[in-house]
Amino acid sequence: MPVSKIITSVSELDFNLAEIPTMHLPKNALMVTPEHFTVEYVINPHMQGHVGNVDKAKAIEEWVEVRTAFMEAGIQVYDIQGQPGLPDMVFCANQSLPFVTVNGKKHVFMSIMNADQRKDEVGFIEQWYRSNDYTIHHFDKDAISDFEGMGDAIWHTGKRMIWGGYGFRSSLEAYRRVSETFDVPVIALELKNPSFYHLDTCFCMLNSKTALIYPEAFTSEGLKLIEELIPEIITASTHEAEELFACNATCPDGKHVIIQAGCTEVNAKLEEAGFTVVEVSTNEYRKSGGSVFCMKMMVF
Repeated sequence: MPVSKIITSVSELDFNLAEIPTMHLPKNALMVTPEHFTVEYVINPHMQGHVGNVDKAKAIEEWVEVRTAFMEAGIQVYDIQGQPGLPDMVFCANQSLPFVTVNGKKHVFMSIMNADQRKDEVGFIEQWYRSNDYTIHHFDKDAISDFEGMGDAIWHTGKRMIWGGYGFRSSLEAYRRVSETFDVPVIALELKNPSFYHLDTCFCMLNSKTALIYPEAFTSEGLKLIEELIPEIITASTHEAEELFACNATCPDGKHVIIQAGCTEVNAKLEEAGFTVVEVSTNEYRKSGGSVFCMKMMVF
């Protein structure tokens, strides 16, 4: 049975997917209210040219649309109040990594945000976990430089295994601590394209056997790992991945894929594979470098 370890190449694999213990899917989601969302600075390529260019009324409408899509998929949504001066807090996939043990004990690692502008977001998200019976884990900031939660650390659907992106916003060393604490393997994928600075911008688990990816975001070794462990892979074009954030979709129940409207090529592939496509607009949020996956945190 797999134990805690970091896998960075196919040669290091000594297990297959069937050997990984199961983990039930979370049925709840956190969302941060959007009244303070805007683009105030540039910390990724997508923000270029969009400072002060967010239509706040449309952003609120889009947030409600995304929230409704989760609720209609059977997900209970819990709202966390957005905070003044923290415009990117609305992207609440980034500040934490939750986990549940086989006996139902809830744990969470709190992030160390890469950008100074976002560091204060973490404490507000932590308050929710403290109020909901989670054991809180922190990194040693003298040893770990950065880790941006489920922006980079993505649970394999229904399995106790993490896909971990590193290279831009999360350090490889952080995954060693996560792996040891949660006693799970981490498949570490180096990201090489600055436009795909988080794993959730180029990699979306759909169900236990299927993922949607943008291959050009990964090194050749990373692609080999994905191909070795995931039987069914759907790929996105450069346009739909980079401009429409197709891979920042999310599939909370293994069936319904909530995705930015207009991803026609990807959507056709999803439907052919048996998924139900739910299109939403996240146009205002894409100006800041995020879409559907970024706007929620699935919790247990």
